[in-house]
This record gives sequence, structure tokens and C-alpha cells, in this order.
Amino acid sequence: MAAGRAYDLVLFGASGYVGRLTAAYLAEHAAADTRVALAGRSPQRLADVREALGAPAAGWPLIPADAGDASALRALAEQTAVVVTTVGPYARYGLPLVAACAAAGTGYADLTGELLFVRDSIDSFHGAAQDSGARIVHACGFDSIPSDLGVLLTAGRAAADGAGELTDTTLLVVSMRGGVSGGTIDSLRTQVDVVRADRSLRRLVTDPHTLSPDRSAEPDLPAYSDTPLLGRQDGGWTGPFVMAPFNTRIVRRSNSLQSWVYGRQFRYREAMSFGRSPLGPALAVGMAGGVAGLAAGLGFGPSRTVLDRLLPAPGQGPSQRTRERGHFRIEVTATTTTGARYRTTVAAKGDPGYAATAVMLGESGLCLAVDPPVGGGGVLTPAVALGAVLAERLRIAGFHLTTERL
Repeated sequence: MAAGRAYDLVLFGASGYVGRLTAAYLAEHAAADTRVALAGRSPQRLADVREALGAPAAGWPLIPADAGDASALRALAEQTAVVVTTVGPYARYGLPLVAACAAAGTGYADLTGELLFVRDSIDSFHGAAQDSGARIVHACGFDSIPSDLGVLLTAGRAAADGAGELTDTTLLVVSMRGGVSGGTIDSLRTQVDVVRADRSLRRLVTDPHTLSPDRSAEPDLPAYSDTPLLGRQDGGWTGPFVMAPFNTRIVRRSNSLQSWVYGRQFRYREAMSFGRSPLGPALAVGMAGGVAGLAAGLGFGPSRTVLDRLLPAPGQGPSQRTRERGHFRIEVTATTTTGARYRTTVAAKGDPGYAATAVMLGESGLCLAVDPPVGGGGVLTPAVALGAVLAERLRIAGFHLTTERL
């Protein structure tokens, strides 16, 4: 618990779509003595959220704060041990809160999958967070906890077995079912706009080590595509995983921040399974075309207008039935420098981007707030800041995380 601060955890954006899901998770699973507050722009909407949560949240204070009000964000950060935020797109709204937390020595967790926002956060606030001890932890949802913890657990098991460091490592999305929210679409829309406005940013977006703390120190390895158009693994067809361009860079940052503990020859990519049927190749190529087409459509005026009408708006998301029926299962398969092979499985029930993500974000915030710190401050990743402690929390919460030697 945070000595000298009014709260252990403040949930910022509690009245938004994912904010409400995270608030509900905290109300059910946070220890009774955890001091939680809800923050956001509208006091009435916050009060409505608190009322819907029932008795466990009845005493939670409400903190009015706008993402554009730097003084309100400073006051918020100074009175809590941790801020958990769902207010996005983060490139548009996120940096002032990161600045406030880095200055106040306050832990921070978000759900971003926005590559350029994370790069800006690193460049602007990593040093300040190191000085204050603030652990700034981006990507605490389906982006990118399964990827980041999956590789961490794999490397840890290999090291414990004396089997060497990781080399070729692939995350395969074996199965996944869920919906999409307006907030996710708005984040993609924002990144498309930012890159269109400054074409020089394309180099950062395509650099496999764009989140590295020291780009010049990264190993010069042969190309290993983050999002293979078409491939085979274990007899099945594989193709692009839409979240790979972000997740792979978070995992590589984890390796670099830990002095390349996964290995200097660590090569990592992510893919999605499309089964063993003859339709597999067509489905994989279709997925690649669909993702590229969406990004292109959002970047072109006439099609952007049409898509904005068809796609979910911010604040909208999957129904409760869709969230409850969702699930995900990923497998991280790695070869080590001694030739040993390992597989780590990460799986959970619930829509991966929403029901399961509310668990991951809630447990990340609680881990920052009440568990002994794993290391020092900085702009970190889930694996570096939370590590095996978060993995155990997720197991207790019903996630399946196991590693086996093949």
C-alpha cells in the first residue's frame, strides 16, 4: 500500500467502454483494503459507474479530471500510487498523464497498441521516470501481455534448464474469438493520420527495433518478418497477426532493457493459424489484404468517410454475450542456442480485447500498487516491470500459462 498517498490505485477513464469493464473487475477482485478511486471528465458518469458496481465500490471516491488539464493530472498523480488509464487514443490524450506520473514517481499502466505514442513516451519521459522511480508500463492488455509474458516465461524456463538463450521464436495465435471496439478503430485512425502528416515516421513504424533503448546496440540479424504473408507451422497454414507490428517491438524492448537476457541471437515474430484445410492459404492472404485495405481506406478521404459511418464509434464495443463467448489461445515456440525447443501456452476465456483485457489491465494495476517492485523506474514493458509476479496473478485469475520442453 502507498504510504503518504490518499489512494493505491486511480482508474482514469472509468466511464468509457473498457474503463467500465476494468472498474467492474477491480470491484470484484481487489482486496477490500485496496484504496481505489474513479477518475474522468464527467462526475455524473463516474457516479453512474460507481452506482452500477454496487456495494464493493460504494465508498470509492470520484475525481473529476480532463485529459487536457495538466494541473488536474498532476494533482491526480500526486495523490495515488498508481494510475491505470483507458483514455485513448493515447497519441492524442496520453502524454500529459505520462508526464504527470513520471514527475510524481507514480506507477502507470495503459492499454495502448500505438507504436509512435510509446516511442514518444520513451523519448520524453524515460529519464524522468528513472529519476523518480515511476514505473510507466504501456501495453497492459491483449496488446501485449500474452506476447511479452509468453516469451519471458519461455526464456526463464530455458535458462533454468541450462538450455541456453533463445534464437528463432514464434508466437502463434492458435485460436481467438472476440469483437472490436470503437476505441481500437480510433487508435488505428489516429496513427494513420500521424504518419500521413509526417512521412518520416514511416521509418520508425517499419523499424523492428523502433522501441529499443539503444538502437545502435541491437544485433544485426537476418530479416525475420514480423507478419509473414503465408507460412507453415506444425502442418498448418499461418498468416499475418494484426497485432504483430506492435507486439514484436514490445518484446524486443523487453529483451534490450534486460541486457538481451533472451539472447543476442533472439529473433521473434508473430503469426496467426489458419488451420490445415486447403482454404488456409486463401484465408491468410485475405487477412493480409483486409488489414492493409483498412489502413489504406482510413488514409483516403472518400473511403474514410464511408468507413467512419460503418465502423464502431469511440465508446462502443462488443455486446456482453460476445465478450463472454470470446477466448484466446497462443503458443510461443522457441529454439535455444543448444538446440532445445520449448513451448509456452497463454490462454484465457473471455473476449481477448475486452473481457480478458480488463483482467490483464486490472491485475497490472494491482501488481504495481500492492506488490513489491520488480525493479526501478522508467518507461518499461509488462515483462520488465511486472514479470513473473503478474504471471502468477493471472494464473490465480483463471489464465492458463504453462511452459514445456518439447
